[in-house]
Amino acid sequence: MKNLGKSASLAVLAMGLATSAMAVEPFSRLSSFPIYDNLPKGEEKTTETVAEIVASAMNGTLLVYTDSELEAIGKVDIFDPANPKAAGVIKVGGEPTSVSVKGNYAYVGVNTSKSYVKPSGHLVVVDLKSSKVIAKCDVAGQPDSVALSPNGKYLAIAIENERDEDLNEGVIPQTPAGHLASFTLDDKGMLSNCDAVSITDLTGLADIAPSDPEPEFVSINGLNQAVVTLQENNHIVVVDLETAKVVNHYSAGTSSLTGVDSTKDKSISLTESLQDLKREPDAVSWIDDNRFVTANEGDYEGGSRGFTVFSKTGAVLFDSGSQTERLAVSMGHYPEKRSHKKGTEPEGVTVGTFGEDNLVFVGLERANLIGVYHDVKTESGLNNRFDFVQGLPSGGVGPEGIVTIPSRGLVVIANEKDKAKDGFRSNITIYKQGSEGAQLPQIVSVDGPNGVPIGWGALSGLAANATDPSILYAVNDSFYSTADIFTLDVSASPARIVSSRRITKNGKPVENLDLEGITVAPDGSFWVASEGKPEKRESKILHVLPTGQVAKELSLPVELESQMKKHGLEGITLSGDTLYIAVQRAWKDDPKGYAKIISHNLKTGSWGVNAYRLDTPESPAGGWVGLSEITSLGNGDLAIVERDNKGGPDAAIKRIYRVSVRHTATAELGAKEVPVLKKTLIRDVLADLRQSNGWTPDKLEGLTVASDGAVYAVTDNDGVDDSTGETLFLNLGPINQVLANQ
Repeated sequence: MKNLGKSASLAVLAMGLATSAMAVEPFSRLSSFPIYDNLPKGEEKTTETVAEIVASAMNGTLLVYTDSELEAIGKVDIFDPANPKAAGVIKVGGEPTSVSVKGNYAYVGVNTSKSYVKPSGHLVVVDLKSSKVIAKCDVAGQPDSVALSPNGKYLAIAIENERDEDLNEGVIPQTPAGHLASFTLDDKGMLSNCDAVSITDLTGLADIAPSDPEPEFVSINGLNQAVVTLQENNHIVVVDLETAKVVNHYSAGTSSLTGVDSTKDKSISLTESLQDLKREPDAVSWIDDNRFVTANEGDYEGGSRGFTVFSKTGAVLFDSGSQTERLAVSMGHYPEKRSHKKGTEPEGVTVGTFGEDNLVFVGLERANLIGVYHDVKTESGLNNRFDFVQGLPSGGVGPEGIVTIPSRGLVVIANEKDKAKDGFRSNITIYKQGSEGAQLPQIVSVDGPNGVPIGWGALSGLAANATDPSILYAVNDSFYSTADIFTLDVSASPARIVSSRRITKNGKPVENLDLEGITVAPDGSFWVASEGKPEKRESKILHVLPTGQVAKELSLPVELESQMKKHGLEGITLSGDTLYIAVQRAWKDDPKGYAKIISHNLKTGSWGVNAYRLDTPESPAGGWVGLSEITSLGNGDLAIVERDNKGGPDAAIKRIYRVSVRHTATAELGAKEVPVLKKTLIRDVLADLRQSNGWTPDKLEGLTVASDGAVYAVTDNDGVDDSTGETLFLNLGPINQVLANQ
């Protein structure tokens, strides 16, 4: 599998089964720490706070992260990495941009700029034991990245003096120019003389805006050489820190991609090509004294959606091509809304040696993924092959900082984005090599007939094959422009999406569907429910042939459709000759706290309704409770998924209830009295969701019982739009055991 960009094996790769990766022990997720838990006493829980760059301290038992919102660095105790604990914050007098740690001291780049034309900042030295700032050194500009040499002798700071993107449409050059600042530390690893700063001029080097270098990231090798990325300039500079002189520099060059999606159209289609993309690298990390790896995010007019390994002489030794894009598609993490820009947007990169394995970790900011790659030692002795090991869901939104702690087998990810109102928070996620934690991902797609992974996301309903216990079916909701029925093979772990069929009518994809439920008829055809939305989309129930062709289309009677509010049809199941459809929340004619279960007899064509009493919200953050799935248990019993709209620590209600339609009459449409279904709790799924050791998803959306009695559930990842992008796929065990727990 030398050329993964053209390989037809990405689903295998996503499962961590690449040939060379067999020798590399995979990582599992141990824990997640929400940054708001570290807010100072008295601060509201909803206060915006972020973790951007993260470093380790105290022999890997303490994490130190930058929080630009609080103008502080935060500390997290990971003596027990499975149970991280808040250890407080330290104010640094401005916006911290980066942090490195040596011994008991944290070295923090702090931006104090009042404007783009007058950038300013300093390096702050923090004593981590006393939690006090003990020194502040001027660095003659706005600092970005901070790095320490492996021997602890040198400290380097990339002074970006970033451009104003609103000035002249962001075109460079824009003065003042950036530079590299460096210090020599004493034998105790302490910066004892703030005045002894060395300034390395980086002007006149790049072909693009040579008068305005904008250093983005810096890393130092064992020879005390700093590699500096000039992102907007698409240039790379190597500086000898002993002399503070440039010893080499060259363009980061371009990369061309095939089999990518470059069109924002609410559809994942890896059929396009992009030519001569400027790499514009962001993060950089030395692999050894002669090679380094860059994350090619792009920022100005480039970005190649991957990572590149360079020699310090400027040779390109490896380029990932479209690997990271395809990885994200296979894992359901592809950010389709970013297709027309920079796709997965690799931003962070770091290297760690675990046992005998040198591993590269690449952070995909928009996909909320970390790709893990093995630096393979070949028979020729050249280390210019990087084989995929696994994809790690970042556990949050916007992974920025990555730090490895090989002595403890740990990888730590800092997720920057924090939006309490949108239901996700900045957090730190901890993975450990081995099987101690949660094994992820839980579902991936294989390659389709065109040789690229099947695009998927926003799974919103599940159904089972009537005779084959290894086969399930799922549908996607309206996040995507087309409606698909996916075939899942659950015989292996992770589960695999092995095929998809598009729902069509007269040979064309059916438009304006919002599929929320699916059920299988005895003849192998499907019934699917499309959620309506007042003045935008009519509620529909479609009978779909195994080919994907619509055979019949049902609209709700006007007595029902006219009562619809914002939240509509959420699940569908077939019991005998009757379809049962769950409505998410109360409609106009429902009593407060109740939702409808609609029934439709396929033989007689009659419609009916029952009432379902919703649980009262229990989350400390408030919110609402509604239905998201319905499935037949046989003999007139139905299982219903009831959930709140809260995620993370605020999640409270993710439950499966059983109701019987045998013992409760169904009311005709327009009846004054609507019988209420008696419900019995059969499973609280919250504990199952939390076993992933990450951010608990709010949308438990799909539930079904396989032909062998195994119960499966799936979450909706919202198409990686303001969400972690994770899809949890749960095997809850045999139905008889699930029912025995009621």
